[in-house]
Amino acid sequence: MTNGKKIAMISGITGQDGGYLAKFLLEKDYRVLGLYRRGATDTFAKLKEHGILEKIELLDFELLEFSNICRLLRKHQPDEFYNLAAQSFVAASWEEPVYTAQADGMGVLYILEAIREFSPKTRFYQASTSEMFGKVQEVPQTEKTPFYPRSPYGVSKLMAHWMCVNYSESFNVFACSGILFNHESPMRGKEFVTRKITAHFAEIYTGKTNEPLELGNLNAKRDWGFSGDYVEMMWKMLQHDKPDTYVISTGETHSIREFVEEAGKHCDFDLQWEGSEENEIGIDKKTGKTVVRVNPKFYRPAEVEMLIGNPEKARKILNWNAKVDFKSLCRMMILADIERAKKGILV
Repeated sequence: MTNGKKIAMISGITGQDGGYLAKFLLEKDYRVLGLYRRGATDTFAKLKEHGILEKIELLDFELLEFSNICRLLRKHQPDEFYNLAAQSFVAASWEEPVYTAQADGMGVLYILEAIREFSPKTRFYQASTSEMFGKVQEVPQTEKTPFYPRSPYGVSKLMAHWMCVNYSESFNVFACSGILFNHESPMRGKEFVTRKITAHFAEIYTGKTNEPLELGNLNAKRDWGFSGDYVEMMWKMLQHDKPDTYVISTGETHSIREFVEEAGKHCDFDLQWEGSEENEIGIDKKTGKTVVRVNPKFYRPAEVEMLIGNPEKARKILNWNAKVDFKSLCRMMILADIERAKKGILV
C-alpha cells in the first residue's frame, strides 16, 4: 500500500478483462500497475478507449521469465495480483501446445513461487476457465464438477488451477481461482467467435464487405456473460476472508447460431438457414444474399458442445450476480462495432 492506496498488479492489462478490471479498480482509488509483454501484438487501444491509459503505471512483464516476475514482486509488494495474462485462444493452443502449456501452466507457477518467496502478503487471483470442464460430466457445472479438458489450453489452465489450490493449502498463499465461463464485450478480440460475428456483420451492414461470415459449429452452446460484470467478481474474491474457487457465469446457455441471429437483427438481417452441417448457409431474406457460411476449417479437433455454469456459490457467499443479459450483450457489441465501422476504426 502506497500513500494509503492499495496496489493492484494486473497481468494481461492490454486484453479485454485487463481494461475493465483496471477501470473498476481505478474507480476504487487503487494504484494500478499494468503488466504487459513488450513484444506482444496487443496495443493499448482498449485502454485508450476506456480513457484510462494515462492513469496506469505500465511495467514490462513476461510469463516465462521467472527472474523478471521475482523482481517485480520484490520491488512493488502489491496488495493484489490479478493474473489475466495467458495464451487464451483455444484454437491457437492446438497449433502452439508447448507454448500454451508453458505460458498458461508454468507461468502461473512462477508467479505463485515469486509471491511465496518475495511478497507473501499479496493476494492472488487466477483466471481459470470453463474450458477445464470440456467434455462436461454434469449440467450445469459447479465448483465440484469433475474436470475433463479437451484442448491444450484447457489442460494448461487446469495445471494452473490446481497449483493455486496447492499453494493456498501448503504455503498459506492467498490464491483464488475464478472459473470464468465465456465473457464478452465490445473490447473482445476479433479472434473470438462473438466479436468475429459482430465485427463482420458491422462491415457488411456499413458496406465495407460483401463477403459472408464464415463460422464453424453453429450449434455449440456457451454461457455468455459481460466482462464488465465478471471483473467485479474477481475483486470480490480477493476481499473475502479466505481464498476459494468460484464459478463465474450467468447460468444460461445460448448457441452460436442464436448469437448470430441476435446480432443480425441489429443489422436489419432477416436470417433464413438452408442446408446442413458443413453445407449450411444463412441467407438474408430481405436481400437474398448469403451472409453466413459454415466452413469446416473452423471446427475444433475435439469439440466442446455445451458449457453452462451454476454461479450459486458466488451469489450466496460474495453477493454477486451478472447484470447484463444475453440480448443486451449482443446489442452492446454489434452497435459498438457498427459505430467503429462507420468511423473506419474497426480493429
